[in-house]
Amino acid sequence: MTRRAAVRALFACAVAVAAAACGDTAPRFRHTDITGADYAKDFALTDHTGRKVSLADYRGRVVTVFFGFTQCPDVCPTALAEMREVVEKLGPDGQRLQVLFITVDPERDTQALLAQYVPAFHPSFVGLYGDAAATARVAKDFKVFYQKVPGKTPGSYTMDHSAGTYVYDPQGRLRLFVRPPPAGEPASVSAERLIADIRLLLGGA
Repeated sequence: MTRRAAVRALFACAVAVAAAACGDTAPRFRHTDITGADYAKDFALTDHTGRKVSLADYRGRVVTVFFGFTQCPDVCPTALAEMREVVEKLGPDGQRLQVLFITVDPERDTQALLAQYVPAFHPSFVGLYGDAAATARVAKDFKVFYQKVPGKTPGSYTMDHSAGTYVYDPQGRLRLFVRPPPAGEPASVSAERLIADIRLLLGGA
């Protein structure tokens, strides 16, 4: 082997080792990695205690954000129930997770109603709301779709809306998007996937 060929072989070996090392240390998330996405960076809303908050208020914890409404018959309560299971199964690390529920129905979801509904799933969960303009603004920033669907009476309408969860690391960086679990999948299975990802983020991934 010539000296030049030996140098090339050594360089190729070094590149392969470096690639393997990077592959070994890269986080293996179960959900969609959207690290570096140029949206859903922050919000300015009011929590169910009446306090004005933004994402920075939850720095130091993994944060999950889900959009929904209190009169949702299935998707929203299912998502919140799953997050309760996640918090409980995390054990002491559950105190380092903050679950946020942003209403897309500020017309009916008052502060009082959110204060009754959201913490009923877990005392640490926080409901967030804004007026119609603030709701539209944050939904646009998060690329969330929502639309009122008329009912038989003016107050019996429902809301169509996106049903995914955004996950932020303790530094406040958007990292993951969690799609709804497949139909028929046990809640415990989808909860375990999310727990695995949250543990990675809590560990500094």
